[in-house]
Amino acid sequence: MSTLEERFSLKGLRALVTGSSRGIGKAAAMLLGEAGAEVIFHGSRSSAKLEQALAEAKAKGISCESIAADLASEKECKGLIEKAGKVDLLILNASVQAYMTAEEFEPTEFEREYAVNVRSSFQLIQGFLPGMKERNFGRIITIGSVNQYRPSPRLVTYAGTKAAQNILMLDIAKSCASYGITCNNIAPGVITTDRNEKALADPETVKKLLSCIPAGRFGTAEDCAGVILLLCSPAGSYMNGCSIPMDGGMLL
Repeated sequence: MSTLEERFSLKGLRALVTGSSRGIGKAAAMLLGEAGAEVIFHGSRSSAKLEQALAEAKAKGISCESIAADLASEKECKGLIEKAGKVDLLILNASVQAYMTAEEFEPTEFEREYAVNVRSSFQLIQGFLPGMKERNFGRIITIGSVNQYRPSPRLVTYAGTKAAQNILMLDIAKSCASYGITCNNIAPGVITTDRNEKALADPETVKKLLSCIPAGRFGTAEDCAGVILLLCSPAGSYMNGCSIPMDGGMLL
């Protein structure tokens, strides 16, 4: 019987976490590294936050590096794949969003969100799948949103991208399972990251949101990171094609 540590060990594995200079991505990259994985931190561009995340990881003894690439660019996406090399754990966390209703539809924003949130997911999966199949092992995790189930009127484009990404996850989970590859999705609700900092600065907004969450609190990046670790680890190896709400019961 394996020990608890062995059940969650990622030693010998290499992880790429997109959008990991902050928020959920950073928390996930740190936890995967603490579990023994070699980690690639990613940001859309070189920045102080990306370098700070890398420095924090190295201070914890995590084997890591950073790569900057704008996922809206097919060329830079391809460069990320080439620079990353071997990847066993692919965490598709990076995304962009803008508050925009259907009436406020803007083609340029629509294209930007689908390029970053959907097309880059296809491109990165396509780039890393051959190696995963060859090694008969891989873990792919898409970071969705509760909006993929219950769209906010002001996030209609973003919700569409997350629903599309979830369908991609289901396809990969079914078609690649025989190669030892699992693909799952987590759908965060209201998480206290810097992306939500402005919205959560309004007491009325906080009160309204909390009234919809049975747990009575907002989630943290670390809450999400724990589920990502489970899905990557031997303990979660039989989980495939799952979409897991991380919302404190918000969808109930």
